Amino acid sequence: MANHQSLLILLVLIICFVANIHTCLCAPNISAAVCSKQERLALLKFKHSVYDDADMLSSWVGNDCCQWERVHCDKVTGKVESLHLRGSEDMSIERLVGKEVCSSLRHLRNLKFLDLSGNDFQESRIPEFIGSFKQLSYLNLSTAYFSGVIPPHIGNLSHLKVLDLTSSPYSYNTLMSDDMSWISGLSSLKSFDLSYVDLSKAQNRDMVFYMMPSLEMLSLSGCELTNADLGTLSNSSTTLANIKHLDLSYNHFEGQFPGFFQNMTSLEFLDLSYFNFRLSQSSTNFLSTIHYFPKMRLSSCELHNMHLSSNHLNFTTISILQHLDLSQNLIEGRFPTALTNMSSLLSLDLSSNMLNSPVPIMPNLLRLDLSENNFEHIEDVGIWRQCHLKELTVSGNLFSIELIDSPKNVSECSQCAFERLNLQESLKGAFPADSLGRMANLRGLSLRNNDLTGQIPKSLGRLRLLEELDLSNNQITGPIPTFIGKLTKLDLSGNQLNGSIPESFGSLTALIKLDLSSNQLTGPLPTSLGRLVSLQEFSVYSNSLNGTVPVSIGQLTKLRDLEISNNSLEGVITEAHFAKLSMLKYLDAHSNSKLTFNVSREWKPPFQLIYADLSSSKIINGFPQWLRTQKKLGSLSLSNASITGPLPTSLRKMRVVEFFDLSHNKLSGPLTNLPNEGSVDVSNIYSKALFLQDNLFNESIPISLCRRTDLEFLDLSRNRLTGRIPECLGNMRNLVTMQFSSNQLSGVIPSSILPQSSTLSWLTLNDNHFTGELPRELGSLQELVMLDVGDNGFSGNISEWIGENLTKLAVFRLHKNNFTGSIPRSLCNNSYLQILDVAHNNIMGPIPHCLGKLNGMINGGSSNIDYSSSSEENLIQVIKGVSLEYTTTFRYVINMDLSSNNLVGEIPVELMSLSALLGLNLSNNHLNGGIPDSIGNMKALNSLDFAGNQLTGPIPPSIAALNFLSYLNLSHNNLSGRIPTGNQLQTLTDPSIYVGNRDLCGAPLLKNCSNNEDQTTMHKNRKAANHRSNKNCSNNEDQTTMHKNRKAANHRSNKVWFYMDIMCGFAVGFWGVIGVLLFKKHWRHRLFMFAEETVDKIYVAVVLRVDKMKRRRESA
Repeated sequence: MANHQSLLILLVLIICFVANIHTCLCAPNISAAVCSKQERLALLKFKHSVYDDADMLSSWVGNDCCQWERVHCDKVTGKVESLHLRGSEDMSIERLVGKEVCSSLRHLRNLKFLDLSGNDFQESRIPEFIGSFKQLSYLNLSTAYFSGVIPPHIGNLSHLKVLDLTSSPYSYNTLMSDDMSWISGLSSLKSFDLSYVDLSKAQNRDMVFYMMPSLEMLSLSGCELTNADLGTLSNSSTTLANIKHLDLSYNHFEGQFPGFFQNMTSLEFLDLSYFNFRLSQSSTNFLSTIHYFPKMRLSSCELHNMHLSSNHLNFTTISILQHLDLSQNLIEGRFPTALTNMSSLLSLDLSSNMLNSPVPIMPNLLRLDLSENNFEHIEDVGIWRQCHLKELTVSGNLFSIELIDSPKNVSECSQCAFERLNLQESLKGAFPADSLGRMANLRGLSLRNNDLTGQIPKSLGRLRLLEELDLSNNQITGPIPTFIGKLTKLDLSGNQLNGSIPESFGSLTALIKLDLSSNQLTGPLPTSLGRLVSLQEFSVYSNSLNGTVPVSIGQLTKLRDLEISNNSLEGVITEAHFAKLSMLKYLDAHSNSKLTFNVSREWKPPFQLIYADLSSSKIINGFPQWLRTQKKLGSLSLSNASITGPLPTSLRKMRVVEFFDLSHNKLSGPLTNLPNEGSVDVSNIYSKALFLQDNLFNESIPISLCRRTDLEFLDLSRNRLTGRIPECLGNMRNLVTMQFSSNQLSGVIPSSILPQSSTLSWLTLNDNHFTGELPRELGSLQELVMLDVGDNGFSGNISEWIGENLTKLAVFRLHKNNFTGSIPRSLCNNSYLQILDVAHNNIMGPIPHCLGKLNGMINGGSSNIDYSSSSEENLIQVIKGVSLEYTTTFRYVINMDLSSNNLVGEIPVELMSLSALLGLNLSNNHLNGGIPDSIGNMKALNSLDFAGNQLTGPIPPSIAALNFLSYLNLSHNNLSGRIPTGNQLQTLTDPSIYVGNRDLCGAPLLKNCSNNEDQTTMHKNRKAANHRSNKNCSNNEDQTTMHKNRKAANHRSNKVWFYMDIMCGFAVGFWGVIGVLLFKKHWRHRLFMFAEETVDKIYVAVVLRVDKMKRRRESA
């Protein structure tokens, strides 16, 4: 029995032992460590504190933050150890944007690795809590737009091995230090980068050179250091004993090459760029005084040919040198022989110098940069002789001779070793097809921004190793050849390629970027594009593509940018076209008038767009409901997309879109449903604009619009808005344009709506029902260029402060209001004024003579006035007797309209000095005196209207010198004498021009001048007397005379009927056209838009032709 019990106990122990072993072995698989709730919430709080348009943190969902991308945890404890949040340093969208680093990160107490580089923290301070991460060994805060003083708390990080605090050189407020003693605590540091941190006022900055004995990499580029700081380095032989990489570039050093570098026996890389060696005492021995290292950068050091003399050169000491950068110096003429003798060189950069002689062969050299020198012949750089070079860059040399194939090229190198060749901005003429085709090792070729002509040689397409090909911005014609190989980037944009996109592109499965934009390609998009599984960027905008967009494009799972705008694509875009485009960020399909977007209201797209432009296409089913799912949109343009109906209420919950354009549609209803969620002032990527013009929106401007305090451009014009302007709009302190024209707004203009800053340059309130006086606060808007309050009910005097304060005003329009008083003399101070329109008011008094000194009307539009805003430009002017609406061309209009007022006195002679004036209208006033004799000086006049005054005297003969005059109205005055003839006046044959002047005579009036009649009568009497003194005429002669008299009478009668026929024909033809245009507003707008576009096209063509002639002359 006892034996049985012992056996049972032993069995139980064995089972327990096996179970424990199983538990120990399998526990990790059963319950892996997860992050704590506190750390998870801390990370989520950080996520919500930043803009993440690139979805860098999109995986941060769920309960286990250890499974999130960019987060690494300890496998046992589950504590967060690493945060890899590096953004892009090239200002692209691949970055986080926040007002500051969220303090919730302080809860990650076990961090060993933290990388926040390449993001944008809006010039905030580096948080002090970073100094509490005692275990941190890697900290990178470079180019993250921090500013202010570096917190000394970083000195507490004793385990730190890598510290990068590089400040952005493009930031207004960079990082700085007032005391560098905190680095004494960084005893383990091996890599330290303070590039572009201002150390000019830092105490103890010499500690950087001797307080960190383990330091191997140190960068102090652009830190405002001087020669005094070099003294610290020269005083100690143990300074930076282990340093391998030292960057002291772009400081304020000058003199001779420092000798203390010879003590740094471990140094492998030295950068002394911007060290001024011009002041060195012995320039001829410069190369013999240098201590050499494997990699050296001496860019922008004022070095010239004498510095590179080979006198006393010790070739043993230079044999260590492998990579040398002498770019941006003063080396000119012949290639320095000293460099030729540096046989150990593998890489040499001589860009941005003034070399112009043949480059010798350097057999061991692998990389050579000769860009932006003065070479005239491409043979001088040895492109066919440098047989061992793997990388050659010779961009920006403007070779005067074409790159051509020749038998000589074949004999010099049987096979070139080139892997990368950069010849951009250097060549002209046709492709050297055979020579380039023989570069079998070529992996990268850039020929962009040249004047290459002809077709793309088929030999390029056969380079099997080619990965990157850039032929953009040339004059290449013909079809696109077939490409094979490993192409990852292909840029053929900005040429004159024709034909269709080849189906063979579908075989380039490694392609990441394909840019065929700005060519003359036709046909459809090939279905084979759906096989480009690696494609991220696809651009075909500005071609003549037609046909439908293939559904296969929806299979490109990695596609990020899709640009198909400005083509003639047609058909219907549905959900299937976006089926798997989960990575899509940029969608640009504007200006495809036959392309229709038709997706269901319930569709939820797989992507989160950052930029979308569907303008000038067709969107059916009302406002796109799927847009409410887009949480990252920074720019949305749906202009002229045939959208009808009201804005959906769900749009209110959409995040505020920085650039939002719904103009030129038929949207109706109130503006209360505009996107209204989220913050509005963080990202600086897009212009802050709201364009709702030319719709059917009604009701009042909502108070909720005042939340957009970030707005720079606001255009609500040409709608049906009513009520008053909300006073809270004055909180928009960044506004550049405010356009409310052509609505039904009313009331006085409250002074509070005017932004408190001086950035506003464009204010249009015309064509509304405003009343009262102009608020004096307008005078504080010193940047104002356009002020249009025409067609309202404003009253009061034109204040002197308009001319005294608004000195940059170029357009001043008070047309058709109730202003009284006189024209203020202060307007003469507006030297930029080119449009002055105060017509149809009750202005009295004389015309100020000083208006003849307005430079903008003498020399033309001012070049320093910036019209290039993101908003539309619309201006109505009465020229040639009709009301014309100008858009993009109004900047070229120079006009003065003082008509329909109560002005008195004479026309100032000084106005005749306004030689750039295109239109002058002084009609319907009470002006007297004569027309100034010097009116012929206004050489640019197209339109002149003095009708309805009390002008007297003759019409000056100089008026015939106005060669561009196409409209003239002098009717209903008291002018007298003969109407001048000649030149342009010969085309102005309408008698109504002069009607209502009793004493005018001559063509085109029927009234003959009396002096002329008297002279004719005297001539006839004298002729009759001569006949009577001769012998009497026979009866036949008398009959002949009577016949002639009768014939002359009939001729005069026929002449009257002839003019009557012309007048009737003109009236029927003129009013047949004008009458239709008066009643058909749509036709009228179409006609003016056609005329304006035609003028624009002619202007652009002329400018491009002149520019091309200039470039050819300069290159010659």
